[in-house]
Amino acid sequence: MSNASGSQGSTKVVLHGEDLGHGNSPAAWTCVFIMLIGALVSCIAFVIANAPIFWAGVVIVAIGLIVGWAMRRAGYGVGGSKLKNTH
Repeated sequence: MSNASGSQGSTKVVLHGEDLGHGNSPAAWTCVFIMLIGALVSCIAFVIANAPIFWAGVVIVAIGLIVGWAMRRAGYGVGGSKLKNTH
């Protein structure tokens, strides 16, 4: 089977009964919590028209992404090696 560009690709079948986990892990929760703090800082800075604090909030959001990625790589993501609920 080929796609529109003419290259061959594999097809992945997704079973709807399969549990995806939905990111319920320490890595995901930490990432979201840090990003929410960054968004709050940026929103407050936007309202008071303070550009340096706004960009600090954007940096906090980026730090949240990096922390979440690092925790996932360390085994704290869904199905990670550091969690008891691995299959």
